[in-house]
Amino acid sequence: MPKQIPWWLGGLLMSLLFYYTFSVWGANRPIGASTGMAYFSNLIFDLDTEHYEYASKIEIAGAWEGVMLIGAFFGGLFMSIFVTKTFHISYIPTLWKERKNRSVLSRMIWSFIAGFLLVFGARLAGGCNAGHILSGGSQLAVSGMIFAVVALGTGMITGRFFYKRKVIKDD
Repeated sequence: MPKQIPWWLGGLLMSLLFYYTFSVWGANRPIGASTGMAYFSNLIFDLDTEHYEYASKIEIAGAWEGVMLIGAFFGGLFMSIFVTKTFHISYIPTLWKERKNRSVLSRMIWSFIAGFLLVFGARLAGGCNAGHILSGGSQLAVSGMIFAVVALGTGMITGRFFYKRKVIKDD
């Protein structure tokens, strides 16, 4: 069984992260992630901040969130390898194999479509789930609470339609 971190330690660490993030010693802003993606796109496609208004708006916030995303990736990798010892590479999750197919190409195409819709929706909503749920929830913002309920509800409904129940046949 993988090693787990106690719930109270996770909560304490999250509260310290939020305190640092909101403080003047940290980012001095709410935590989020989708602006980091837009920032990386600006770097990749070399968008000129003088001619693209949105690129200039996200330059400072996106740089910080980009660093946070890289840190989250390596932090998760570190935890899965050294702390919980659960690291493994899997191109197709077990549930996908059971309910969909075993095609890596199919999984990658659906992952791209879902990721695109997620990032598009995040930018359309003016922030991502990290910003709305984590930052909004930690501030007890009504908009954050509404977003959390809607996001979790639609995720459950989508999951029910996308992963239909497996039919067990008796021989």
